Amino acid sequence: MGPQPLCIIRAGLMTEPDRPPLTTEIIAGVTTFFTMAYIVIVNPTILSSAGTGMPFSGVLTATVLVCSTMTLLMGLYAKLPFGVAPGMGLNAFFTYTIVLQGGVPWPVALGIVFWAGVLFLVVSATNLREAIAMAIPESLRLATSAGIGLLLTFIGLQNAGFVADNPATLVGMGRIDHRGLLTVGAIVIIVFLNHRPPRRGGDGDAAIGHPLAYLAGIFFVTAVAWIGGWVTPPASWVSTPDFSSVFFKLDVLGALQLSLLPAIVTITMTDLFDSLSTFIGVSQAAGLVDADGRPRNLRRGLVVDAFATFGAGLFGSSSGTAYVESIAGIRAGGRTGRTAIVTALCFLPCLFIAPLAAAVPPYATAAVLIVVGVSMFQTVARVPFDKAAVGIPAFATLILIPLTFSITQGILWGFVLHVALHAATGRTRELNRGLIALAAVSVALLVLEHSR
Repeated sequence: MGPQPLCIIRAGLMTEPDRPPLTTEIIAGVTTFFTMAYIVIVNPTILSSAGTGMPFSGVLTATVLVCSTMTLLMGLYAKLPFGVAPGMGLNAFFTYTIVLQGGVPWPVALGIVFWAGVLFLVVSATNLREAIAMAIPESLRLATSAGIGLLLTFIGLQNAGFVADNPATLVGMGRIDHRGLLTVGAIVIIVFLNHRPPRRGGDGDAAIGHPLAYLAGIFFVTAVAWIGGWVTPPASWVSTPDFSSVFFKLDVLGALQLSLLPAIVTITMTDLFDSLSTFIGVSQAAGLVDADGRPRNLRRGLVVDAFATFGAGLFGSSSGTAYVESIAGIRAGGRTGRTAIVTALCFLPCLFIAPLAAAVPPYATAAVLIVVGVSMFQTVARVPFDKAAVGIPAFATLILIPLTFSITQGILWGFVLHVALHAATGRTRELNRGLIALAAVSVALLVLEHSR
């Protein structure tokens, strides 16, 4: 999922990783798996939307491969208890902005993901990581998260039938039918499970939402749709993995077009925002920090995220990232890479459920998209909109992402407006060189994109 605000629950700094009993970390790894298992259905549903040409079975196989191999790498190399999976938000950007709106063939789009991962790896393995992270204003990071939340919510409302095309106003109220009613029911189930009497984490601090909340919502809608005859149940429940349709089908050279550079940069920057906010937020909330208060093994974690991005392009999926839902497993006692290894192993059986997953109707995931969108949108409360030079660029970022169906437009215009308005109000001393450079690059990328 995208960047989200997380309270710092306990300062308890640890200079060396705790090593809980193996049974504790097994339970923690399984808990993390259940909190993020919804992506196995949601990601292929989004990427195989009508018009992309990507087969559901192939994308499901790719999704599971990203989850299992990259989570395993997170455990073995970074030695961190984080699960990794295709990120929510970027899968919508891949589908609706790059492929459907931009007319880019999906093999080329996978090539874009690959090169974004390569660029992310260069940034993560060098001092560029710190330079870029320090250069980006917090207001724009928060607005980007909120904007992606609005985009996911809008897609969820479309899938549920609440929002439909309107020739007079572009969009309007759709016809309420079984899709909308089932979506409301699923939202009630998800919220109920996530806000039931609190279950304490391993240190007795924070409550954990039910790990099956999202899956329960999806299963509820699917079961009722099968019973009601709106969707046909699968003829068989299992099948062999699909390694023939999207696996290694990316067009690496075709993605090296100058006009596609903005998309590559956007995926890289969004991945960087997402990864940094997840690692920093979760690590501080759970006390997984070193003696100086910095997240443990941050560079290694970011390197794994980079591998998850270009690895996703190779496998046939949108880019992968560390999941904030990992906090559930950490609160259940996970502290080391063994937790991630268990989570990775839990994903492997999902390779064989393509027929079952394909029988899940698109509107079954609408409630998940809406609830995830809300959780990401809450970052907007921390944006200082009362300061025009900061608030207007943040608002432009926030509103352009859903209205243009493009994270690229929101991020690039946010950089440009932030620098321009600070210069216009005589506050250039508040700008660092890195941000000015990002704004200059943004202008060049906007010119390239709009000259296609």
